[in-house]
Amino acid sequence: MSKYLSLEGRLISAAALPLIIAIVITWLGTQAGFSPLLSLATALLLALPLLIGLIRYVLTPLNSTLKSLQNGLLNFRDGDFSISLVPPKDSELRQITLLYNEVGEYLRKERAHIYQRELLLDTVIQTSPQTLLLINQNDRIIYSNNSAKQLLNHGKPIQGLLLQQALSESPKEIARAINSWKNGLFNYTDRHGPHSIHIGNSTFVLNTQTHRLIVLREMTRELTRAEVEVWKKVIRLISHELNNSLAPISSLAHSGKMLVTKPGKEQALEKVFDIIADRCKHLTEFTQGYASFAKLPAPSCESVTWQELINRIMPIQAFSLKGTLPEEPGYFDPIQIEQALLNLIKNSREAGSNSDDIELEVSTDPLGQKIVLSDRGCGMSEKVLEQALLPFFSTKEQGVGLGLALCREIIDAHDGQIQLLNRAGGGLQICLWLPWGKI
Repeated sequence: MSKYLSLEGRLISAAALPLIIAIVITWLGTQAGFSPLLSLATALLLALPLLIGLIRYVLTPLNSTLKSLQNGLLNFRDGDFSISLVPPKDSELRQITLLYNEVGEYLRKERAHIYQRELLLDTVIQTSPQTLLLINQNDRIIYSNNSAKQLLNHGKPIQGLLLQQALSESPKEIARAINSWKNGLFNYTDRHGPHSIHIGNSTFVLNTQTHRLIVLREMTRELTRAEVEVWKKVIRLISHELNNSLAPISSLAHSGKMLVTKPGKEQALEKVFDIIADRCKHLTEFTQGYASFAKLPAPSCESVTWQELINRIMPIQAFSLKGTLPEEPGYFDPIQIEQALLNLIKNSREAGSNSDDIELEVSTDPLGQKIVLSDRGCGMSEKVLEQALLPFFSTKEQGVGLGLALCREIIDAHDGQIQLLNRAGGGLQICLWLPWGKI
């Protein structure tokens, strides 16, 4: 049958030909003197095999094409797009197979493109200095980059391990920060020296399962570069302030010298000296703040009862005590720690927190002492959080940015760590950790 006929036309032709043959045989049988029933039975006996054979002949290409399409779609389901179908001669089935081949070619190109993008993304992530961990809902690490291996497991693979297994080999400060599930800035020390790390946590749904993404960003170099820029800014600021005061002092001194030679100018001369004294007082107050930061002495650690520390701070800055104080005395420089806590409580109040919402909690363990100050102020944005410990960085219009920087210097001098975290529901939590040292 002609390949140019449609499938419907070929089926009608395949059915019509045996029917015509059956009618002819029945007519010839009756003409030859056979009974009509015998003639019809003979015609059907001959026409039915012919009908079945013709229908199978017509449907064979269709069945073959459908079988090929079925196998091809099964390969698609398994992610194999490499198989192409040979187009049959039939025009309708040829169009279907050509369309299938076009879809397969498109999927092959898309998969190759996606693979190249995934390879590029994986290369970027693996060479990134940031530490990335992807944790599934069973708390198992399903993806990590090279930085994560170096930071958490001395360069050994951690993919497939439970998170707690990987953290057991990492610095305790990092493990504590990851387990806290909070975003913030914290310090830790290893054989290479002190480091500042920013941690970020986020959750999302992947394949109907909740996953956790942990990003640890090394801030030490950025803080160092930022500190250099800040010091340049401070030098310009001090130079500007000195010029603003020294220039009028010089001018007034010259005017005073001229007034001395003129009688009856004692009142004007006294006014000149008052202005000079006022400018000198301003310069003294201006430089004292910077001197206290630049000339911080080494801590003189001693045994201090926690109640004694609380009694010294409470009358100056109001706050509430959370929990009970440890019976074991602390070991630190009481003057410096007192100054650090006063600065922190003052910052909490200036951030909009009420005194009742400022809580101080003290705890100890065999490794060290932990002081946690929590408030319900405005907290810090991620950008501010990354720079909060820099000297002279301040979000206050009249602030000089020495409060948190001085706290950081005090804690670093005690070989401790400081950690800033935004609280759920608003506010900031500052954790100060101090080692016991030698008593």
